[in-house]
Amino acid sequence: MALGVDQSRKSWALLLFAVCAAALQLQGSMAAVHKVGDSAGWTTIGNIDYKLWSATKSFQLGDVIVFSYNPQFHNVMQVTHREYQACNGTAPIATHTTGNDSITITTRGHHFFLCGVPGHCLSGQKVDINVLRTPLAPTPSATPTPTPDTTVPSPSPSAAAPLYAMVGTLGKIGLSVAVFAAFASTFA
Repeated sequence: MALGVDQSRKSWALLLFAVCAAALQLQGSMAAVHKVGDSAGWTTIGNIDYKLWSATKSFQLGDVIVFSYNPQFHNVMQVTHREYQACNGTAPIATHTTGNDSITITTRGHHFFLCGVPGHCLSGQKVDINVLRTPLAPTPSATPTPTPDTTVPSPSPSAAAPLYAMVGTLGKIGLSVAVFAAFASTFA
């Protein structure tokens, strides 16, 4: 009888280990939320340097970009690279006007946004969100090389983002369960 209790404790310990490992896997796979302009938000007040802001961030697939602004005075337009450079919002890929727009990044490459209110983009209210095509190895001296200006802009976000994130999460859960099963079989 004592042998059965000891085996039961080992099984529970293994189960706890597997649950903790799975939780750590899920925690590492959570998408980041980036508020454009941090506490200042999406505005022309305060001379926010959105180029500097985006350069200090590391954007990944599945990340959510949040534009927080007063919709009476601003909007958010996703545009092509050429439109971004010219501050031209006449033919946007997408337009957002709620004042609290969340955009999930579903493709790698550059994602260009500007405020379509006349004069705002020219005064600096535009941002280039760049999701690197290949993850950089963490080295102290590594600096990302700029992507050429000829990069084709990404299509607008779609409903596929939650599915993409779910498949990645389910894959990690499956891997954790497989590791647990292999580990537990050594005690059987």
